[in-house]
Order: sequence, then structure tokens, then C-alpha cells
Amino acid sequence: MPDLLALVLGLVALLYASVGHAGATGYIAVLSLAGVAAEVIRPTALLLNVVVATIATVQFARAGHLRTALLGPLVAASVPCAFAAGAIRVPTAVLEGLLGLVLLASAMRIVVDAAMQGRSGATDAPQVHPVPVVLAFLGGLVGVLSGLTGVGGGVFLTPALLAMRAAPVKTIAAVTAPFILVNSLAGLAGGVVAGHPLPATAASWIVAAVVGGAVGSQWGAFRLPVAALRLLMAGVLAFASVKLLGRAWGL
Repeated sequence: MPDLLALVLGLVALLYASVGHAGATGYIAVLSLAGVAAEVIRPTALLLNVVVATIATVQFARAGHLRTALLGPLVAASVPCAFAAGAIRVPTAVLEGLLGLVLLASAMRIVVDAAMQGRSGATDAPQVHPVPVVLAFLGGLVGVLSGLTGVGGGVFLTPALLAMRAAPVKTIAAVTAPFILVNSLAGLAGGVVAGHPLPATAASWIVAAVVGGAVGSQWGAFRLPVAALRLLMAGVLAFASVKLLGRAWGL
């Protein structure tokens, strides 16, 4: 059912782009449920990430939320780390276990965020303005995780910046999009240099990502309420996580 798969991927792109993400964890969930091989999922998710993150970067920058002083140290450290980690190929069981844990963490984060928003509203906490060396350390760590797991790093970066109170929510979303873009490119490049060619990706998947990313990032500039949709996505991620972890652990 290629048309249905493209539609679901487009929906993932729409949902994630609305909050400055590119959707890698969602693509991983959908492709794993569709039976795509684990070694193909990582580069495919990164490729779709590049498409959606490019669109989201332009949209959030046009909205005036991008802060380059915050983005610079993160990117400077993350790109070489993502490049190096993207060249690493771990055993299939280990990779599936990592992907499963990433999906489970993402699902839990979505549920916690929704619960916190329901209790306290969407006001931003006072900002702390972390020093560049702290941002660089965070960027390097997220870059490694990004290259290893095949995600752009937004699922790790956003909650970390929110916990650090580094910037308002919209600014964090605007910084996350280009961060995901450069790390996805670095992860892809690392894999190619290591001799792992990009898998063939259906044109319908790319078109769906473009449309979903364009619509979602446009909506994201106005922070449309997507709490119910996020909870639904959390359920999909959690289900895929259980499947991957079960296969990794031989259950």
C-alpha cells in the first residue's frame, strides 16, 4: 500500500514540522511498522528529515524566531560528531534496540509535555542563557546520538533546551529546525563516505514530506493546538518501540 504509506509519512511531517521538528522518529515508527529493514530506515529517515527541516527552517526564520547566537555553538560541535557517528554501523539487534529506546523516550516526552501544558498553560519560564561551552557540549552529545540512531536530534535537543530554559518555546523550535537539517546532512554524508550508499526512496514519500512539512511549519508559526494529535503520535511511537525492542531482545 505505497499510497497509504506516503500519506502517513506526510501526516508525520505535518505534525512534527508544526513544532520545528522534521519527523525522523515518526518516520522510523511508520517504516518499522511497514516492515522496512532496520538498516534502510536510518538513511531514509535522515533523507526525509533534510526535506522537512529545510522547509521548517525557512518558515520559522521568516517568522523572526531564529537566534543564531544560540544555534552557532550547537551546530559547530554537533556536525563533526554526527558525521563520525553516521559512519558507524552497529549490529542489527543493537540498532533496533537503540531505535526502540529513542521512540519510547519520544513518546514519553510528548505525553509529559501535553500534561504540563494542560496544567500550567504555554507561558515561558525565565531564561538562563547558557554559556557557549555548555551549548557546544550539548550539541556534540546530540550529534553523536543523531548519527547513531538516524534522527536529526530534535527529539533530544528540544527537551534539553527547554529544561535549561535557554530560550522561549518559539525560539527553541526555530533553532531546532536548522540544527536537525545540518545534523541530518552530516549523518547522511558520514554514511556515504563510509561506503554505505543511500537507499532508493519512493518519489511519493518525498512529495508527501514536502507537502506535510510546508503545511505543518506554516501552522507552527502560529502554534496551533495539536495536543490530541501529539498524544496519538505518542501511541504510534510507543507501539513501534515495543515492536523494535521485542525484536532486538528476541521476544
